[in-house]
Amino acid sequence: MSTIEIIILALIQGLTEFLPISSSAHLILPSQLLGWVDQGLAFDVAVHVGTLLAVMIYFRQEVGDMLFAWGNSIAKKEHTADSQLAWWILFATIPAGLFGLLGKDFIEEHLRSAAVIALTTIVFGLLLGFVDIKSKQNKEISALGFKGAMMIGLAQAIALIPGTSRSGITMTMGLMLGLTRTAAARFSFLLSIPAIAMAGSYLTLKLVTSAEAVDWQAIALGSGIAFVSAYACIHYFLILVDKLGMMPFVIYRLLLGGFLVWFIS
Repeated sequence: MSTIEIIILALIQGLTEFLPISSSAHLILPSQLLGWVDQGLAFDVAVHVGTLLAVMIYFRQEVGDMLFAWGNSIAKKEHTADSQLAWWILFATIPAGLFGLLGKDFIEEHLRSAAVIALTTIVFGLLLGFVDIKSKQNKEISALGFKGAMMIGLAQAIALIPGTSRSGITMTMGLMLGLTRTAAARFSFLLSIPAIAMAGSYLTLKLVTSAEAVDWQAIALGSGIAFVSAYACIHYFLILVDKLGMMPFVIYRLLLGGFLVWFIS
């Protein structure tokens, strides 16, 4: 990979991992439009490490509080709002893990086409727009409940279908359950931590057991750019989401999906 390819692909991954616009829909564009080859396992690991570090460092206070409270809930049977949230996130991650384990081969073989990505980009974009307009948006994360957390976890499992957008579908479900835009976004970002960690661990295992050569300079550059872009994306999205709403992202998804339909037709 050239330096410019590393920079562009890492920026795409860092920005689209947390915006509700689908990373897979964007990562297909360089290969389809510019003829770029697949970036390889090592680069995939690098950008996952970068985005994981970004979300963990940004939410370091919440993550630290949840881990401490979660440990106390096991060791001392002390239950708090933080330990409750930690358990919600842990259990809500299970559906995506099971779906990924059982369905990854089918997804890789049948659902990674430009046609599928175009369709899901449009359909789930429209769903996000509809829910953003119609939902009540009057609850904070503490009012979500275990059932609500699991419903968002099930939605996250659907995001394994390319073009859906993990952050998009989890925010959509959060809004559908009555969360405010900021609360839906924050829960989506916190829920992404174990999801990205699982995906990164799987890719790392594949890399370790493969014969692929590792370009450590490319890994460092890709990881660093993904980290900076993801951190900035989380920060500004949380500042602007209540002011802008979801409609700018809905419109963008419709334009992108329409472009993909036009391009493959």
